[in-house]
Amino acid sequence: MFKIYTDSDCDVDLSLAEEMGYKLISMPYIIDDKVFYPYKTKEPFDYSNFYNVLRKGVIPKTSAISPLEYVNYFEEDFKNGYDVLYVHFSKAMSGTFNALNLAIEELNEKYPDRKLYTIDTKGISIGALNIVKEVADLYKNGASIEEILNWAEKEVDHFAVYFYAEDLQFFHKSGRVSGIAAFMGGLIGIHPIIHMDSDGIMKSLSKGRGKVQTLKKIVSYVEELEENIKDHRVIIAHSDNLVAANLLAEMLEEKFGKDLKIEFTYVNPTTGSHCGPGSVGVSFHAKGR
Repeated sequence: MFKIYTDSDCDVDLSLAEEMGYKLISMPYIIDDKVFYPYKTKEPFDYSNFYNVLRKGVIPKTSAISPLEYVNYFEEDFKNGYDVLYVHFSKAMSGTFNALNLAIEELNEKYPDRKLYTIDTKGISIGALNIVKEVADLYKNGASIEEILNWAEKEVDHFAVYFYAEDLQFFHKSGRVSGIAAFMGGLIGIHPIIHMDSDGIMKSLSKGRGKVQTLKKIVSYVEELEENIKDHRVIIAHSDNLVAANLLAEMLEEKFGKDLKIEFTYVNPTTGSHCGPGSVGVSFHAKGR
C-alpha cells in the first residue's frame, strides 16, 4: 500500500492534486518578509494580481521548507502503514531536499518498516507537471511502486521543456539559470530560450528577437526533438501571458495538427518568483532533452 505526493512547484494546486490522487506539498515564496504557502486551500489563486505585483518591481524570494514540515506531511501515512512515493521538482534546483533527507532519517527511526520512494522529474513547472500527470495515470490504473519507478527511470528524460523569459532581472537575481548573464545589459526585445537539461538544471540555450520569432524557435525545437508527441500531453504554461500561450498553441497545431493533446496552465507563484511575469513555455514527449 502506498500514497503518492507531489509539490506545488510542479504547477499542481490542491484541486488538481486531489483529482489525480496526490497529496500536495506547498513550496513557499516570500514577499516583504511575509511567507506565503500557495495552494493550501481550494480557493482559486489570483495569478493576475500576483504577477502584476511583480510587474511593479517586486522580486519575491523563495525558501526551503523545514524537516519538521516534511515530517508533518508524511508521518500520518507512515503511521497508518503506507509507503510514500513523492514525485517532485528538480532536486538540482533547491536545497529543500537536504531537509527532506533529514526528515526521512527521523521517520525511519520511528517507522523502520516504511519507505519513502522518490521520482526526480528533473523539471519544474510544466517540465515536472507532465511527468506528474503520467505517474497519476499509472497510479490510477493500479501500477505498483516498482512499475512506476521503472517507468520513470526510462521516461523522465523523454519529457522536454522549452520556454522564454520576458523579464531577465528575475532569473538574473535568482541565479537559477546557467548562462543567463550573457543576455543581460538591457537588450530590448531579446528573449533567451531556456530549457531543463538531463541533470535537472535550467540553461539558456539560444535567443530570439521579438515574441513571434522566439515562439517560432521554440516550435522548431519541438519539431526537432519530439517523439510520439501525439500520444502524450503537450502542456503550455505561462506566467500571466495567455495571448502568447495561445499563439504558441496555434503554431504547434499548425505544425503537428489539431489533434495535439494541448493543455494550458499558469506557472505556479513559487516558480514564477524566479521567471517573472510574461514567460511562456511548452513541455512535450521528446527523444531527449
